[in-house]
Amino acid sequence: MILEVAILNVKSGQEKQFEIDFATAGQFISSIKGYSKHSLRKCLEQTNKYILLVDWENLEDHTIGFRQSAEYLEWKKILHHYYDPFPTVEHYETIIENENKNNS
Repeated sequence: MILEVAILNVKSGQEKQFEIDFATAGQFISSIKGYSKHSLRKCLEQTNKYILLVDWENLEDHTIGFRQSAEYLEWKKILHHYYDPFPTVEHYETIIENENKNNS
């Protein structure tokens, strides 16, 4: 499993509409082969800053399967005008993972 991490700086004042449009755009990324799940998280200290986390089966599912698809063109049309600057996107593999097993 590969984790895609993108830091999204949204133009100030456009956060609410971005969140609405992001919910709509989710259908395009989630339809791609190798997609597992994604989450969008909002920064508490900077209200126009978000982090996007996407789990992919492998790197190519994102870099080729998604980015070279018609679905990506729709994603781009809906979301890319919100960003300033354009997001930095990196990919990570898990080395160590722990979870609290005491939560009920």
